[in-house]
Amino acid sequence: MKSRCKGNERCSTWVRCGVHVSIAGSIDRAVDRAKEKGCETFQIFTRNPRSWSFRKLFSLEVKRFKDKIRTSSIEPVVAHMPYLPNLSCPKESVYKRSVSALITELKRCSMLEIPYLVTHLGSHLGKGRKVGLEHLIGAINASLDSSKDNTMLLLENSAGGKNAIGSSLTEVREILDNIDEKGRAAVCFDTCHAFAAGYDLRTDKAVERVVEEIEEVIGWALLKVIHMNDSKGVLGSSVDRHEHIGMGHIGEDGFRAILRHKFFRELPMILETPIDERGDDIVNLEKIRRISMETKIC
Repeated sequence: MKSRCKGNERCSTWVRCGVHVSIAGSIDRAVDRAKEKGCETFQIFTRNPRSWSFRKLFSLEVKRFKDKIRTSSIEPVVAHMPYLPNLSCPKESVYKRSVSALITELKRCSMLEIPYLVTHLGSHLGKGRKVGLEHLIGAINASLDSSKDNTMLLLENSAGGKNAIGSSLTEVREILDNIDEKGRAAVCFDTCHAFAAGYDLRTDKAVERVVEEIEEVIGWALLKVIHMNDSKGVLGSSVDRHEHIGMGHIGEDGFRAILRHKFFRELPMILETPIDERGDDIVNLEKIRRISMETKIC
C-alpha cells in the first residue's frame, strides 16, 4: 500500500474517540456523561439491553437529547442493538421478536436523529451458515423496508466461534451484497472481534495485511465506525472478551500499528473497554490519545 502522507510531513495526531455511556435517568443525560468523560463521539443503548420490554421515549427527553447534541461538538452519536435479539436465529418465535426489535430500534434512532445503529449478526444455532445468512439478510431487508428513515445499520464483525455469523470480512461483504437498500447498510469494525477471529493486529505488517483486505473486500467507504477494544483472548481464539487498551493480546504496539493508518484515524472510535481496579473509560481514552500523539501515520 502506498503512503497516504506526502513526503515527510507529519499528519494530524487528533482522533475522534469516545465510549459507551449510560442513559440512566433520561436518555438526554447520556450527552452530559459523554461530555464529562471528554468524548468527541459516544455510543448508547436506547433501552435496557438485557430485556425484550422497553418504555417509549418521551417527547421532552427526545427534544433535550437533540438540543444537547446540537449545542455540543460531539458527533456522531452511535446506538447499539440490545443483547437478546438474534437476527440469524432459526427459531421462529425468537426470530420474529428480533426483527421487531430491530425495526423498533431503527425508529427510535430516527426519533433521536442518531445516524448509526450497530448490530451483532447473530448465531444460526447449529442449523448451518446458509440458514443463518438467509434469516439475517431477510431480517435486515424487512427492517429497513419497514423503517424509512436516514439511520444507517452497521454490521459488526463477530469474534467467530461455534455457529457465529460474520466473523470474516468476506462473509460481511456477502451480507452487504444481499441487502436491498445499499445506501443504508455499512460496517462497524471491532478490533477485539477481528483479532479473536484470526485477523492479526499486533504489528505494522500484520495490520497492513488487514487494511489491504478491508480495502479489497469491504471498501473504506463502507467502514463507518471502529470499536477500539483490546482482547483478553489470543489470536484466533474466538473469545469475545474485551480488555483495557494495551493490556490485552493486541497490545500497545498493536494499537500503535492500527493508528498508523489514516483511514482508521479518521473514523469515529468507540471504546467498549472494562471498568475495574486497573482503569476506567477516561484511562482508556487517555491511552488511545497518547498512542495517537506518538504515532505518525502512513
